[in-house]
Amino acid sequence: MIAAKYKEMLGAKSVIRELSEYATARGKEIGYENVFDYSLGNPSVPAPDGFKDAMVRLLTEYDPMAVHGYSPSLGIPSVKEKIAQSLNRRFGMAYTGNHIFMTSGAAGAIAHAVRCVTVPGDEVLTFAPFFPEYHPYIDLTGAKLKVVPADTEHFQVNFERFGEMLTEKVMAVLINTPNNPSGTVYTKETLEKLARMMSEKAEKYGHEIYLISDEPYREILFGGVEEVYVSKFYDNTLSCYSYSKSLSIPGERIGYVAVNPACRDAETLVNMCGQISRGIGHNCPTSIIQLAVAEAVDETSDLSVYETNMNILYRELTGLGFACVKPGGTFYIFPKALEEDAKVFCQKAKNYDLILVPGDSFGCPGFFRMAYCIDTEKVERSLPALRKFVETEYGLQ
Repeated sequence: MIAAKYKEMLGAKSVIRELSEYATARGKEIGYENVFDYSLGNPSVPAPDGFKDAMVRLLTEYDPMAVHGYSPSLGIPSVKEKIAQSLNRRFGMAYTGNHIFMTSGAAGAIAHAVRCVTVPGDEVLTFAPFFPEYHPYIDLTGAKLKVVPADTEHFQVNFERFGEMLTEKVMAVLINTPNNPSGTVYTKETLEKLARMMSEKAEKYGHEIYLISDEPYREILFGGVEEVYVSKFYDNTLSCYSYSKSLSIPGERIGYVAVNPACRDAETLVNMCGQISRGIGHNCPTSIIQLAVAEAVDETSDLSVYETNMNILYRELTGLGFACVKPGGTFYIFPKALEEDAKVFCQKAKNYDLILVPGDSFGCPGFFRMAYCIDTEKVERSLPALRKFVETEYGLQ
């Protein structure tokens, strides 16, 4: 007998992926340059020279066994140490390499972090809008993801509902800042209040409540928005990071879990990750990519194009009458649709070769996401199509 759960999942494929596949097929008909595909968050800028140069050196100058052989199950010690030192320099932390576990991107990091701090039957809270893949990430561990309804005015935290849902069954809270899909960056005040509420409830219930911080967009900030490091606010934090966006290398699948040194049993949690890997077939990312990111640990791609694109779209959308919280980072914008049903709205947009993602699967019906990690020239060319769509379908000038 095959596994029924995974067979059932075949009928609930990612809306984002389905729209991306539609855009690709449509592009074969009319030329992809004429399809304004805002579906998939795939970085559109080149990796920095430091990363590319490191790859060349590793391939041409290093011992082949070092770059192509197995790495230790917890990651290469020298790489972990460089990451720890970088975090300490940037954020005033006290990590050592023993607090870092190398993973296959932020998804791999979350997979390990959740298994470290929950058992089947436990609850994990997250906040709408949220990345839809959190459901399989959490639910397939045996824990249960519960979603706190959105604060649609600011896309910060709906603290009233959070307080109601933060019950004794909750063992972890999963946050994402800067946020996919809203582009919102949690403020210092939001994180302070979140940490205070979690600490109070942990003391009341007599058990730790862990904060799992999903941080792949940490370096993509706009307009002087303050960079806040979540682990500074709450001791029992596991930071889940990916270099996919900062270095524009999503296909390399490289990231890490950084366990706050102040976290209870911090080094034990990292060692547990190695055992979790045995059960989920993770077995650590490739050696050459670990070594390469260590050489470029403080670099980023030229991320400025995302702010340029955001400003173009925000100005156009608000000018057309869309209600929209201005993003503070990422490469996503999350306006309110011009009709109640965002699925219908996005279906209509396809008739104008605008590929938009309805917000239902993000936990926010009535909104839609645009991933503007595309060339600025194409963003600008999409504006007439956007205006035509709005004017024709909704009569707005």
